[in-house]
Amino acid sequence: MSMYVGEALCGEGNEVAHIDLLIGDKDGPVGVAFANALSRQSQGHSNLLAVLTANLAVKPSTVMITKVTIKGAKQAVHMFGPAQYAVAKAVADSVEKGVIPKDQAEKLVIICGVFIHWQANDDKKIFQYNYDATLLAIARAMKNEPSADEMLAKKDTAKHPFFAG
Repeated sequence: MSMYVGEALCGEGNEVAHIDLLIGDKDGPVGVAFANALSRQSQGHSNLLAVLTANLAVKPSTVMITKVTIKGAKQAVHMFGPAQYAVAKAVADSVEKGVIPKDQAEKLVIICGVFIHWQANDDKKIFQYNYDATLLAIARAMKNEPSADEMLAKKDTAKHPFFAG
């Protein structure tokens, strides 16, 4: 498999975390998208590597992309602070737990879409919700969850959290 896809929603309120991610080989389509994400920046969409601290990027190398336009310093600090650390820690913990095989950590890359609400305030919740969502999205991606059978079984009873209709 050259591409794994994961998604997870965790938390509540303005600090809610919604992660969409791709995991794949550096030499495949995810690797190409990874390089493009780092080399094609635009105003309000500053993509960044997930790092545990300065000079300690995670493996698999992970690029974080913003899912909304960053419109101010406060929102940028949330992305470059608690959200960045949360994603990095979740990737590192996934390798440590064997969810991502350690022997694949140099071969794979991750593209992680991160949502930061413009009214988020609580750094601890931003960290925890993004950590939980990234950990879950990685685990689901690596297990190819949900299956087509699960999706079909639940499609008519599913309630979207942001659609009241």
